[in-house]
Amino acid sequence: MDAPVEDGPGPTGRGAEPAGGPETLLAAATRALVDEGDLRTGRRWFDAAYRSAESTGDGRAMAMAALGFGGLWVHEHRTVAGSALLRSRLLHALSLLAPDSPLALRLRVRLAGESDYRTGGHAAMFALLDEAGLTADPVARAEALSLAHHCVLGPDHSALRRRLSVDLVAESFRTSRRSDLLMGLLWQTVDLFLDGDPHAGRCLAELRELLAERDHLAVGFVVSAIEVMLAVRAGRLDEAETLARACAEHGAAAGDVDATVWLDGQLLTIRWYQGRVAELLPLLRDLVRSPKLSPVDNHGLAALAVAAAVAGDRRTAVGALATLCGRDLSGLPRSSSWLVTMNGVVQAAHLLADVETSARAYDLLKPFAHLPMAGSLAVTCFGSVQHALGVASLTTGDLDRAVEHLRTAVRHNLALAHWPAVMASRQLLARALAGRARPGDDVAARRELATAAEEAAALRGDEPPATAADEPSEAEATCVRQGRRWRIALGGRSVLVEHGIGMFHLAVLISNPRQEIRAVDLVAGLTALEGAAGRTAFSERAGTGKADPEPRDEHEDAPGRERERPVGRSAAAPEPGGRRHRLAEEDERARIAVGKAIRRVMQRVTDADPFIGEHLRHAVHTGLRCSYWPT
Repeated sequence: MDAPVEDGPGPTGRGAEPAGGPETLLAAATRALVDEGDLRTGRRWFDAAYRSAESTGDGRAMAMAALGFGGLWVHEHRTVAGSALLRSRLLHALSLLAPDSPLALRLRVRLAGESDYRTGGHAAMFALLDEAGLTADPVARAEALSLAHHCVLGPDHSALRRRLSVDLVAESFRTSRRSDLLMGLLWQTVDLFLDGDPHAGRCLAELRELLAERDHLAVGFVVSAIEVMLAVRAGRLDEAETLARACAEHGAAAGDVDATVWLDGQLLTIRWYQGRVAELLPLLRDLVRSPKLSPVDNHGLAALAVAAAVAGDRRTAVGALATLCGRDLSGLPRSSSWLVTMNGVVQAAHLLADVETSARAYDLLKPFAHLPMAGSLAVTCFGSVQHALGVASLTTGDLDRAVEHLRTAVRHNLALAHWPAVMASRQLLARALAGRARPGDDVAARRELATAAEEAAALRGDEPPATAADEPSEAEATCVRQGRRWRIALGGRSVLVEHGIGMFHLAVLISNPRQEIRAVDLVAGLTALEGAAGRTAFSERAGTGKADPEPRDEHEDAPGRERERPVGRSAAAPEPGGRRHRLAEEDERARIAVGKAIRRVMQRVTDADPFIGEHLRHAVHTGLRCSYWPT
């Protein structure tokens, strides 16, 4: 008995199943799928056509229905049951046809495409592509070209993909099927974006014009997803999120199984550049278990490792990264999500200080240094591969190499007009320069940070900073307590940091900008500040009442790390004996303790968001007297 079709009636407003036999159903299903790009309705009606043809023993109609049931894309049926059902129908129909017929060839092409895609290969598909080139049936050739393209979406086969998409456009004039022309132009557009070609926009514009004449739901969905990617690259992150949600609705209307998967990936990109990726941890835990992910797509697991590491969930991060690495990172399928997945591996390894994984990822990514880290059909982009190479170099401690890669990343990201990636590369370049500390590096680091700040202000359309002394400038951080965490925000970015001694000290300083606070008072706790001018400001701006008298920093309890505890009393408290040297001793111990605690928490902030981390590194001053001086 056949398994049920995976999706039920869709939101396209179509009526009941057409009345009539297999031929009537096939004609209606073909119009829905091929002419209108309605994947959901096409699947339903091809399913009905197959059942009707099977009941009458019509082998040709069964074959046509099985092909249509597969859809426009490879692996539209993601569940085990759905995939098995498609394969069973294709094989059954094939057994009823003459082996050398064009229709039998089309069935074998679909079977090979489905199999090769699931295993990450392409050998069987391309063997049949050669065979299809000899047939007189243009539809068989067009289908073979499109399905073959699906199987070489990884970064290794750029030139091959381009030849396939060009040939498909040419073949479309022989099939006279508008969908073949649309698919050929779509594949060309995707190829150009995956390669970082500066003329990709021209091909996209031509595709838009064709869709404006008459819509095609499936192709239009991909175009709308590319528009989300372009909005992210332009730095319009709020608009990109709105477009992403509209795109998901478009995909659902088309019946595309990737509608929610792409939305999750696009939200991940947006939150990464907003410095809010830890917020997606619950979503990512669900995503990695979703049957809607293709078997060659590992980006969700990489994203989970990154988000967990940023959130301080080291156990989850280490586990996800270990799962990805398996026996060796080279075992990950080179699918359309491979570069995005590898970027996640690099970022997670950096946050976890995993030198071995970083070195291996560097070796695997190096041949693709010229490419952007685009995902799937160019629906998301994390900037140049050079950036990931720079991050990996930082993790392994090769600062010269990191500087070289990150400088190149800035140039490549500028060429892509990917402004969030440009700023991220500048910020990390500044960190690499500061760490290398050669003559002139400090000046260069400050220049990169200043340029990144100017670019961020330009994207936000900021007015000139206010001059009033009591009005925070755009370059001033804020800090708000949220349960056991603190949210540090700067401009449009923010990061969550676990509560602890160092974070408590930092919160006091940020909430009292341009005021000096003695280290011994910070150690003694908030009660010691009752007489200070900053007491009211801290209570109002940090959004807290009393702090824990001895806040515990879980990160500072790790083996081999000294845990600071309050080491002295406030100067406002009576000092037994009144001896000056005891006061001086407590001041010095407080200076050391506060400095260490603040530096540790600022490193965690930098790991989560280099831009905010670099700002704090330059604006926070520690010593006997501590302060926060934003520019």
